Amino acid sequence: MRSCVISAFALAVVLAPAATFAQATTTGQPPATTTGQPPAEQPAAPAAPKVGFTTPAGMLLVSIKPDKTAVFEEMAQKLKAGFAKTQDATVQKQAAGFKVYKAAEPYGPNTLYVVLLDPAVGNSEYDLFQLLSKTMTPDELRAPETAEMWKRYSEAFASGLNKISLTGLGG
Repeated sequence: MRSCVISAFALAVVLAPAATFAQATTTGQPPATTTGQPPAEQPAAPAAPKVGFTTPAGMLLVSIKPDKTAVFEEMAQKLKAGFAKTQDATVQKQAAGFKVYKAAEPYGPNTLYVVLLDPAVGNSEYDLFQLLSKTMTPDELRAPETAEMWKRYSEAFASGLNKISLTGLGG
């Protein structure tokens, strides 16, 4: 019994880094809302991006359920429309390097979309749900149909985003 417990523990220790590495970057969930305010005497430090890049370019690999490709493409179009109307200078910079591609080959049972970010804006949020929420007005965010929209969009994801940070080769 004791050797079984020790073996299981050793296996868990060995596999823990691999399990951490294999986790998707984000869960494809709509942005969380906060209810509390930080104390006035201590300004809140900006949160580090959940999906950010420190390299000049990046890619997001997005696995979408095959019967939900129209939903994801609607999300991508809504995001591009939001880019066109945003007044947020950082989001405008992000929009300049934001391109979405659909893979022609199947990705297992799912459809693969590649979001190319070139250039990537350092220390900026690239989680698609967070980015979309930044392009929406407060009225749009409060609208009753927005909750249903977030649900439809999150249900389209077969898994979370996989992030790839890219640096170009010289020459």
